[in-house]
Amino acid sequence: MPGLCVIGLQWGDEAKGKLVDWLAEGHDLIVRYQGGANAGHTVVVGDEVYKLHLIPSGIVHPGILNLVSAGVVIHPKTMLGEMDSLLERGVNIADRLKFSGRAHCVMPWHIKEDEIWNKVNSGDDNIGTTMRGIGPCYRDKVGRSFAIRMSDLLQPELEQQIRRITKYKIKSLAPFCDDGQVDLDAAKITEEYLGYAERLRPYIADTTRILLDAVDQDKGILFEGAQGSLLDVDFGTYPFVTSSNSSGVGVSSGTGVPGNWIGKTIGVAKCYSTRVGGGPFPTELHDETGEHIRVQGNEFGTTTGRPRRCGWFDAVAVRYTCRLSGADSICLTMLDVLSQLSEIHVCVAYELDGQRIEHFPENVSDIRRIKPIYETLPGWEQDITTARKLEDLPVNARAYAARLSELCQRPIEFISVGPDRVQTIVLNPDESLLDSSVV
Repeated sequence: MPGLCVIGLQWGDEAKGKLVDWLAEGHDLIVRYQGGANAGHTVVVGDEVYKLHLIPSGIVHPGILNLVSAGVVIHPKTMLGEMDSLLERGVNIADRLKFSGRAHCVMPWHIKEDEIWNKVNSGDDNIGTTMRGIGPCYRDKVGRSFAIRMSDLLQPELEQQIRRITKYKIKSLAPFCDDGQVDLDAAKITEEYLGYAERLRPYIADTTRILLDAVDQDKGILFEGAQGSLLDVDFGTYPFVTSSNSSGVGVSSGTGVPGNWIGKTIGVAKCYSTRVGGGPFPTELHDETGEHIRVQGNEFGTTTGRPRRCGWFDAVAVRYTCRLSGADSICLTMLDVLSQLSEIHVCVAYELDGQRIEHFPENVSDIRRIKPIYETLPGWEQDITTARKLEDLPVNARAYAARLSELCQRPIEFISVGPDRVQTIVLNPDESLLDSSVV
């Protein structure tokens, strides 16, 4: 059974968690393959709202194994907090959750480094870190000399390893602290992480072997991306990106599953655009419409609570990320948020130094200078949250979705009109967004 991927096509927060939860039935495993606790996925089931950061969005489904693979960086305290929260709400995670011993461990010095470098790189050059130590942890992973993996927590050499790294980190960070003091105590860190290790021990496993066995046994695997393709460390709006490959190119490197086994990729995009933190945002709105979208869409970060920057849909950017991530189809989310607007704008091209371009620039300096070229479409100005099939949508809402599909050069397979599972419209392969009723 070929694997299925769910990938964000914008700057994250596209409501991937809802789609993963909706698609979970029929799969044997759900896999988180990159990122860390800087990502937040929200799953709404009736009156229950689950806000997840490290644990995959399929955890509320009995009988499905949720894996956190080697490409993820794990903060043990955050992981345990999430696990305890689920247990308190009656979710039996014992047989549903495993995470890779190869996954790297976010340590206290990583969070300290995040705090220090965030102060040093303040102003326009601040990349907007979530201050959770994710970037420094990935940096140590690549550097190799000062990295600790989840499996290392179970080894007798852990105390010696922590002492060696703590000594180096204190020396390297002290010059950047006002009083020259770095609050890192090797003995306390060792005691703390040994405590985490005992609780996490039953959940640490060789997820790569589990996945490759599942491939051989033709099991159904659903891969859950975190953040969005425009935040990819190699192919996003660098340096205002995350520290991992958050586009579809990161699936194989993050899990160990060969790319030729992945059969389908669904890209998730909001029907407008949002971004958290620093970095260029061509279609950003600094007016009442932007604030209206923020309020209607409850655009505040799941992880940080920060208000998200809001703007119109950028078809140039999403067309690029569809190609980059190999999206076969699109799940269009948050369509209900635009329901009160009389007209809606869509970015169909850019103007760069007086020239019209229809591609997404690779350099952040060019992205800062581009001016969006808009097309205006009529709004529908009616509530659509009760729509459950395509014909329930107003003509103008269907026309808007059809235009986005045309601009992004991908069919739309799902339309979300609210946060709950049931507020999802599924299009049949032969079902057209437009019919004779749409002029």
